Amino acid sequence: MKKYVCIDIGGTAMKYGLIADEGKILCRYEQKTEAGKGGPAILEKTLGIVENFRRTEEIEGICISTAGMVDIEKGEIFYSAPLIPDYAGTKFKETMEARFQVPCEVENDVNCAGLAEYAAGASKGSRVAVMLTIGTGIGGSIIINGEVFHGYSGSACEVGYMHMAESDFQTLGAASILTKKVAQWKQEPEELWSGYHIFEEAKRGDALCNRAIDEMVDVLGQGIANICYVVNPEVVVLGGGIMAQKEFLKAKIEHAVEKYLVSGIAKHTRIAFAQFGNDAGMLGAFYHFCQRQGS
Repeated sequence: MKKYVCIDIGGTAMKYGLIADEGKILCRYEQKTEAGKGGPAILEKTLGIVENFRRTEEIEGICISTAGMVDIEKGEIFYSAPLIPDYAGTKFKETMEARFQVPCEVENDVNCAGLAEYAAGASKGSRVAVMLTIGTGIGGSIIINGEVFHGYSGSACEVGYMHMAESDFQTLGAASILTKKVAQWKQEPEELWSGYHIFEEAKRGDALCNRAIDEMVDVLGQGIANICYVVNPEVVVLGGGIMAQKEFLKAKIEHAVEKYLVSGIAKHTRIAFAQFGNDAGMLGAFYHFCQRQGS
């Protein structure tokens, strides 16, 4: 049984573990990213994770999923939001292969999530799928016939930056907007509110919490419709922590999308919810590695 180190680098946490060659997760761990320390510190953390596995395991490769825009040929970051200082230019592939003498492949985290859902999840078997992760921001990926569509310069589907109503998609529609709105409307400190708390209060009938959710869903409907007009996907898969509220959100989001999408496209577009949760990045990194290595 061949084993691969798979690492998912997010702005808050690094999730990592071993995945067997048939795609089975053998173990999983998590540690804080400490993004504020910057790209060089994250690279050192990643080296440490692989080194620890190498002490007890024979590994065949290193599979990395990460925030930021990734040059998959070079296996390095070419653009990153300010959340991670000095991340652009981080050479994961070159550094890992030089140190450990095994192949390393690197891909954007949302692209990895899209690949995982295509390989064995909510968009399995589809010809054209869009994956959206809704959290602090909004990320996107396009999967066509099982492969990520990267665009000309490797930055396709960066939909969070899409301009909407004198702002952008992720500023208006990300999950983080909920706590800001509810705290402001209730004139309470923001730290008193979380997404989970807001949904629980909404289910109990809190008018302001329901209003905040409905406004967020309306923005998601607009954004998803705009993407569908361009890409015409068979399925739009929604992920991110907030989408754990599937039963509460599913009908609302479907209605919002239908509101902004012409019927001729809406009837051919399916809304689905991601199946892999916190494992999506690691699994997608593994599938990306397999594609790149031809295995």
